[in-house]
Amino acid sequence: MGLRDRGLDGPTFRMREKLVAIGDDFWIEDDSGHRLFKVNGKAARFRDTFLLEDAGGNELCKIQEKKLSVRDKMTIEHGSMTATVHKRLLGIRDHYIIEVDDGEDLKAHGNIVDHEYEIERDGDTVAKVSKKWFRVRDTYGVQLAEGQDIPLILAITVCVDAMARG
Repeated sequence: MGLRDRGLDGPTFRMREKLVAIGDDFWIEDDSGHRLFKVNGKAARFRDTFLLEDAGGNELCKIQEKKLSVRDKMTIEHGSMTATVHKRLLGIRDHYIIEVDDGEDLKAHGNIVDHEYEIERDGDTVAKVSKKWFRVRDTYGVQLAEGQDIPLILAITVCVDAMARG
């Protein structure tokens, strides 16, 4: 997949663009094409709900849309940790804030719609997202820094993708 030269030293993943919808499932693959995680779009719910599962079907994160808030929000439940993703109201570039309960907050900024953005914690880049790494349409990559919470970062990318198209 050729993502190792992107300045980060952690794992890389391949995701599908704008195909996250209720009732849709898709696999997240590593840079060798192995299916490691599944995004399961739960149908017949009042609000958007996605489950991030490992290859064995075990739930790692529950992602839900918050319908009755002033601005779009999604929550991620990951074990005992909860994170809230919301779009910043001001600014020229797309900017998302990820508030992590009992943890360090993150932000995603860049060209969100075109899948060219970074996720940062305290000014340090923890993940880069890019569509330019692929020739395959509707595909983008996620490169993580070493030692990151992989399910959390992948769940954040699912939230940002769902909120950007919504």
